[in-house]
Amino acid sequence: MYALPDVDEVVAVAKELGIHLGPDEAVMYRKYLMEQMEQLDTFVQARLDEPKPPMVSSARKPGYRPSTEEDPLNAWMWKCRIEGADEGLLSGKTVSYKDHIAVAGIPMSFGSFALEGFIPDFDATVVTRVLEEGGTIVGKNVMNGLSGGFGTGGGIGDYGRTLNPHNHDHVTGGSSAGSAAAVAAREVDISFGGDQGGSIRIPAAFSGIVGHKPTFGLLSHFGIGFGSDQSIDYTGPMTRTVEDAATALQATAGYDLYDPRPTRDVPTSIDVLGQIDDGVSGLRIGVLDEGFDDAEDDVRDLVMAAVNVLAEAGADVSTVSIPEHRTVGAAQAALTGEGALAIFKTGFFGAFTRTYYPASLIAAINKLWASQADVLTPRSKLSLIAAEMSRRNYHGRVYAKAQNVRATYIKAYDAELANVDVLVMPTCIMTAPKNHTPGSYLESVEDNLAGASSSGSRNTQPFNYTGHPALALPVGKSSAGLPVSMQLVGRFFDDPILMRAAYSYQQSTDWDKIVGVDS
Repeated sequence: MYALPDVDEVVAVAKELGIHLGPDEAVMYRKYLMEQMEQLDTFVQARLDEPKPPMVSSARKPGYRPSTEEDPLNAWMWKCRIEGADEGLLSGKTVSYKDHIAVAGIPMSFGSFALEGFIPDFDATVVTRVLEEGGTIVGKNVMNGLSGGFGTGGGIGDYGRTLNPHNHDHVTGGSSAGSAAAVAAREVDISFGGDQGGSIRIPAAFSGIVGHKPTFGLLSHFGIGFGSDQSIDYTGPMTRTVEDAATALQATAGYDLYDPRPTRDVPTSIDVLGQIDDGVSGLRIGVLDEGFDDAEDDVRDLVMAAVNVLAEAGADVSTVSIPEHRTVGAAQAALTGEGALAIFKTGFFGAFTRTYYPASLIAAINKLWASQADVLTPRSKLSLIAAEMSRRNYHGRVYAKAQNVRATYIKAYDAELANVDVLVMPTCIMTAPKNHTPGSYLESVEDNLAGASSSGSRNTQPFNYTGHPALALPVGKSSAGLPVSMQLVGRFFDDPILMRAAYSYQQSTDWDKIVGVDS
């Protein structure tokens, strides 16, 4: 039942919307407002058939929160076991999910106490397709709280910091931190993370594993939690081997009628495995000059050594320049601020789209916004405040421009990708920074506000914005024993070519010494 507003509340709500009501007007508006609210209440309570996306497995055991002894890296939010089909591409493979991806019957926290107790009654599409292809789901992974504090900083969620398997004193990267650690430590074969600015590729880079951000729309975003803006949000596989990443991509890719986002002619399926071992002979690789700006020496040397491996395998290597690469981050930042504000204010994943809306998740998020906005990370709060100031000062022009100039940046990358098949650069220009443990609440706030280095995501953010596929590939370890990663970027829906190049590199190296950690 709805709460009955008094006249003063009607006036106050109208004022927030820029509408000014006189006393007599407010009484009249309240009268008709009550009629509309009665209609809405009747609709909400009506017993109407509300079809849900199909679940492959409807009877599931709830699983459990693992102990510290069982989970020393703090990589697991929840453990369970859900068996998929008897046969399929993923038969024999264990799979987990970042804890913003819905698995029916399994708790979903977004890394925050604010959503503790929420249990979705539907599966994300990447869950349904994994089960259809024979994968076994074994749990949900710890993430940075509400996807805040991503990337290279020390931002963590309410459920604690995930430890880097290579060195516990260094950050794992986020926000798909638990996924990266669990895969690197050989605790799961495949984990699906989330990526708004590098949140698959950065933790993959820092943990020494493969992480793939697909072409925009290639993997359905249905059943996946909110981000800064739906137009830059992705899910993708994180694995120890290229063939596992390729298999996971092929098993889950393709058009989905439940995905609320507009897409670029998404195919119904994609053949990744059919060309993975075709080699790189004749493949044109462009080394992006701007992608090496300010790179650490070890990072530069190991990435260029990896490029040489591909050249020796037959690839045609050249150096290319895209000056726009240095400025695209500002465009995405302008987009994400007001995009997050819109989500904050509406609680929707995308209004006006004729698709299925996960009502239980939408309701849970709206309740969070209404009563617990203070649980957001300091960086998330700062972004929202800045976005509100931007909206008030520029009246939506910032967001509009950020969306409109996207085509300009896509054109710049496409111009070079017309001459080469793959762009190459470091995934991150540095290795994993050291953790920092703040000594007070205010210090923790400042640590979160200042700790996430924008330079750490300078090579990952651009391709969330443009939509090009991007793959993080481990290429060795620094003199300090920390992983270094190379990023491969391709044309729209050329994800199989990235896998092909990555697999050629894997086959040409002592892979066991490069990937993950010792068993």
